Amino acid sequence: MRTFDLTPLHSSTIGFDRIFSLLNDRADTAPTYPPYNIEKTGENTYRISLAVAGFDESELSIESRENTLTIRGAKKNSDEGSKGQYLFRGIAARTFERRFQLADYVSAGAAALENGLLHVDLVREVPEAAKPKLIPIGKGGQHEVSVEARKSPEAIAA
Repeated sequence: MRTFDLTPLHSSTIGFDRIFSLLNDRADTAPTYPPYNIEKTGENTYRISLAVAGFDESELSIESRENTLTIRGAKKNSDEGSKGQYLFRGIAARTFERRFQLADYVSAGAAALENGLLHVDLVREVPEAAKPKLIPIGKGGQHEVSVEARKSPEAIAA
């Protein structure tokens, strides 16, 4: 695997520290269990599906904090109730923790466990204040000036 030195970018960029730390974190070996899919289900909706065969709802937890979605699974001791002895155990039932970095304004919605797959629906809801606004262009230097801009600097300071 190739490694990239991001040090030169630190000196010429401002406010991108989080992006650099995310890239460095992803450069480490990422866990492969459990396998998952990420799909775009609509213009502003997404779905994460994790293969969690053998887990039930009580053994799974989903936590959304800041821009991180954390999904944990802890299998209860299942050997106590088994009647036989395993000759081969190919179905993994080990404890896991999977973290996903969410973009701004993306939040987790509903979650469902169906046929061994845990589905977590995500929604991107951009607030009106963050959406782009069209600025009208006036003709010949005539334009509306806000009430605050009409006041003299002395009136604003008072």
